[in-house]
Amino acid sequence: MATIDGALLDFKRLDQLAAGDTAVHRLDPRAKVLATLAFIVSVVSFGKYELSALIPFFIFPAVLIGLGDLPAGYILRKIALICPFAFVVGMFNPVFDRGALVHLGPLAISGGWISCASIVTRAALTVSAAVILVAVTGFPAICRAMERLGMPAAFAVQLVFLYRYIFVLTEEGGRASRARELRSFGKKGRGMTSYASLLGHLLLRTWMRAERIHMAMLARGFTGTFARDAARFGAAELFFLTSWCALFVTLRLHNGAELLGSLVTGLFR
Repeated sequence: MATIDGALLDFKRLDQLAAGDTAVHRLDPRAKVLATLAFIVSVVSFGKYELSALIPFFIFPAVLIGLGDLPAGYILRKIALICPFAFVVGMFNPVFDRGALVHLGPLAISGGWISCASIVTRAALTVSAAVILVAVTGFPAICRAMERLGMPAAFAVQLVFLYRYIFVLTEEGGRASRARELRSFGKKGRGMTSYASLLGHLLLRTWMRAERIHMAMLARGFTGTFARDAARFGAAELFFLTSWCALFVTLRLHNGAELLGSLVTGLFR
């Protein structure tokens, strides 16, 4: 029960963060979506042995966390949830790619370890960008922005419904879990045999709840399309998008970590 309720509160916190009133929150969602897309494309376009060149890209999530007044610990916990899955993807690279690629004194690091670290780093960068985008924009606003950028309206509406259905499913799951615990004594009624009926009732309850929500939406005049918001793509959005894209292109064409290292070593010669 605590796990389900905690997951629901965790989802709602993103919506609460998206209701902020900072300069980043007030930007047109299209600018933030395009900048995040350019960031993700730049990050995933690196080769499998590129690692140091990815480090300067952390400036994008770091700056948005600061400008958007977001809790850094919350974002880091979200990133930490996905990093183990990324590590599983590349965990066998050191087994099949044993050729030494980097030498740190007497220590030789194989290409497999470099590529595994590159996979985890790229996963951390892309996930952080996606979470921050939702936290400073809101998922419904992102879907409206993507519709205005050319996404089919039906697909955008389905994404919003899917997002909202998560809350419905979680709420009904929390109620079903509480009812199950209150009707059980000790370990009686908590075995695996009770989960089949619990999942069946959960499906029926969420289905009925979704139908009531749909009828309420129809009663309020929903026609299957989003209402146009008052967001305007102005000079601030153009500056935000072009400046970040210029930085991403520069970091993609030139290894920022190597340039910074050469500058620092040159100062101390």
